[in-house]
Formats: sequence, structure tokens, C-alpha cells
Amino acid sequence: MPQDVVAIAGHFDLAGRPETVAPITAGHINDTYVLTTTAGGKAVRYVFQRINHYVFRNPPQVMENILRVTEHIRERLSHTEPGLARRQLRVIPARDGQGYYQDADGDFWRAYTYIENAVTYDTIPSTSLAQEAARMFGWFQGLLRDLPAPPLHETIPGFHDTSRRLEYFGQILKKDAFNRARHAAAEIDFVLEHAAICEVLPNLVGQGRFPVRTVHNDTKINNVMLDEVSGTGVCILDLDTVMPGLSVHDFGDLVRTASCPAAEDERDLSKVVIDAPWFEALTRGFAQETCRWLAPVERDHLVFGAKIITFEQMVRFLTDYLAGDVYYKVHREGHNLDRTHTQMRLVQSIIEQEESLNGLVRRAFQDNPGDTT
Repeated sequence: MPQDVVAIAGHFDLAGRPETVAPITAGHINDTYVLTTTAGGKAVRYVFQRINHYVFRNPPQVMENILRVTEHIRERLSHTEPGLARRQLRVIPARDGQGYYQDADGDFWRAYTYIENAVTYDTIPSTSLAQEAARMFGWFQGLLRDLPAPPLHETIPGFHDTSRRLEYFGQILKKDAFNRARHAAAEIDFVLEHAAICEVLPNLVGQGRFPVRTVHNDTKINNVMLDEVSGTGVCILDLDTVMPGLSVHDFGDLVRTASCPAAEDERDLSKVVIDAPWFEALTRGFAQETCRWLAPVERDHLVFGAKIITFEQMVRFLTDYLAGDVYYKVHREGHNLDRTHTQMRLVQSIIEQEESLNGLVRRAFQDNPGDTT
């Protein structure tokens, strides 16, 4: 594969000749590599990705969205923080001018600048960094509030349509093609017992009481880059799912991935809990950037956003387990079932602490009052 990446690189407008290629194993969806060239006696690094077109059925639309978003953010920052603007994600065009290259096998490839002197974390090491990561996701939403029309493409239709996810789960469960339901009886019962929560947000949106915004839709903590020295936010990564959505889904996925000390596939469920101090740090960071424009109904549903997005992720992992592990990359037998267990335990933890977590949200926004206009 490294030689294939070198050949693919020849179709992009890079500085210098390719020297080395190294795979990046993090991430569930796309195949990612770091390619290094030498230009003017200096090493220049790029990120190459083969887009998973089983997940993203229309890669050209994905790249159209990403180009619009990255160019808008760099333009906004160029007037206020030019140094930060230069550290944002930038798409390297293919030699035909497109934001991607399609190879002879029908695979779609893209290239980005490599953001130097910045790091990501799968598990954030401190509450201060958690607060900064949360601030960055609020910052990202704020920068896209004035993204010019038209709306971005819906790169995965119904991505956070939890009712639709639940319906698909039911279809897969009925088939039980791999005879796995017998290993997940408690998890299946939990999903069916809590199914009614799937309708809360769609009903509010349908009544015109809840705003639809341009949001990230996949706010795992490792999608934030922080400066490796100062710890301050640099940029947001993994923009494939940036499209119209709900602010509370973004906050909720951030809570899901960053307020629990355990890994997403932790087998020791005693370690899986929503940690209140970490939740408070995330809330304060998010409020710092969103207090000026987040609507009261959104503030009131931030904890619910954490509950529904964690429930949704549980449904997704469980569905993929029952379907034979066709969506998420797995690295061991029962990997998706392990992921299901952690999400179920997190939902339970949110339910157990719901009142106190809502109190932390109210306090964070009282300390950052804003004006919600």
C-alpha cells in the first residue's frame, strides 16, 4: 500500500518529491497515511486519505462541503487571527483542480496539509485540556454561523436521526443473520425500553422550537488539535460529517467521548462513568464560545443531547455487531459488543446524574451569560 500512496500522490499538487509513507491506524472509517516530501531542503508532510465510499456514498459532495468549510474558516480567521488561520486544515487540490482524485479502482483520495506542532488525544489527560477542546467545538460552530447559503450537503442522510437508526436496528435484529442476538439480550432489551427518547428532539425541530445549525456531527475528542506546547486549540479535524444538524448533538458526543475516563471499548465497566468534574470542564469550555448565541432551548437540552447521542451510538455499535461488523473497523472478536457495553453504561450514568449535570450546565452559562442573539 505505501507504494500505491506514492503513486496516488503524483496526482496532487505537492511540494517536492515523495520520500516516505507511514500509515495512521487511528480512526474507524477512512484509510489514512502521512506522506513526507523534500522541498528546498526541508521535509514537508501531508495527510493522504482514501475515503470510505461504503460510508460516504458521494465523496465529491463530501469534498465540496469540506472545501467550503475550510475556506470559510481560513477567510474568517485571516482578518482576526492570521497566525491561527495558517494552521487550519487545507485541502491540497488534485492536478485537475478537484479536491480529490479517483483512481482506476474507483476509490477516492484526498490530501491535506499536515498540521505541525499540534497533537490529538484519544483520552484527554486533564480537565483544563478538556475545557479547551470543548471551547474549540463551540468556536467551530460559531465560525460557521455565517457560512453562506446554500446549506451543506447531507453526506450521510439521517446521520443523527436516532429514530431511523432504531428502525434499522430493528430490521437487523429481526434478520439476526449471524446468530449474535443471543449474546446481546440485555443490551437489546435496554434499547427497546428507552426507545421513546428518540422522538424528543425531532418533535421540537418539527414544531420550529429548536434551531438547525451547521455543526460537526462527530465531536470525538480526538478530532480537536491542540498546540503541543501551550495546549491551546488549533483546529478541528474529520470534517466528513459537517452538515446541518443540532448543537446539542455536538455537545453530547463531546461529553460521550471526553467526560468518561475509560476508553470507548473498555471491558471493565466499573471504569465507565460520566465524571462530574470533567463534565463541568466541558460545559464551561463550550459555554465560553456559545453563550452569546446559543438559544435557551438548546442550553436546556445539552444534558439530554449527551444522553440521546450516547444512546444512539450504543444502537449503532449494537446494530453493527448484529450485522457482522460491516461499518466500524474491529480489532478483536466481539469488539463492537464491547463498545456497545460502554455506551449502555454511559447512558445509565447520565440518567443517574441527570439533575446534577443540568445544574452544572446552568451554572456554566450563568458565569458566561452572553446574549443569545
